[in-house]
Amino acid sequence: MSSFSDFQNILPDPNNTIGSAGQSVGGGTGPGFASVKLSSENKVAKSQTNSGRLIARAIAYHSWKVNISYNPLTRTEFEPVYSFLLHRRGSINPFFVSLPQYRLPQNSTFATYINTHEFLEAQATGVAGATQVTLNRGNYTGGSNGYPSPGDLFNINSSLSSNHKKAYMVTRVETDSTYTGSAPASGSARIHFTPGLQKAITSGDDFVFKNPLIKVVARDTQEYSLNTNNLYSFSLNLEEVQ
Repeated sequence: MSSFSDFQNILPDPNNTIGSAGQSVGGGTGPGFASVKLSSENKVAKSQTNSGRLIARAIAYHSWKVNISYNPLTRTEFEPVYSFLLHRRGSINPFFVSLPQYRLPQNSTFATYINTHEFLEAQATGVAGATQVTLNRGNYTGGSNGYPSPGDLFNINSSLSSNHKKAYMVTRVETDSTYTGSAPASGSARIHFTPGLQKAITSGDDFVFKNPLIKVVARDTQEYSLNTNNLYSFSLNLEEVQ
């Protein structure tokens, strides 16, 4: 008997297809997106004193929100996506979404390296809440293999927690030639990112830059419209969960 995890768990698209049995391997369909909107939500409590001084603090978790719109779809294109979402039963069962603009890093040299090797490794431990980590790998040399860029998305495969599924975005990159304060070791990359680490990490944990995924749930109500040309109009509002 198949378990839920045996089925395709990434929203169907041209790179993550799905078959009639729900399988990912050998799947044949998955329409592309017409547009994607990504929002970063930081919940903050703030107030100002009579002198104008700002007092602010984070009061809740960070989350990504994803809005996806499709071009008008034929039924063959539409049904794999719609049935995938119905199978998830609204927000009961989370799934993953792969955003095409983040499938590979922006730097072409680094993207070539990552397309084969997929990840870099943390050089040291990191506590929950940390917003910077130095990365390297035995076969990686930043000068010749390129570096991550601000705006790249990544996930973390951590040996400390198998459910560390948060998506992070690079905000700054320091190298041995471009840095603030102390320089990272030659060939390494010290990345700054948002949000802070959701969970602690340890040395050797994988920072995955190839096809990073966002774990999401859809709304509990899914609807579409059908026009006189038998084309389906459909869009999605997704929210990151952990």
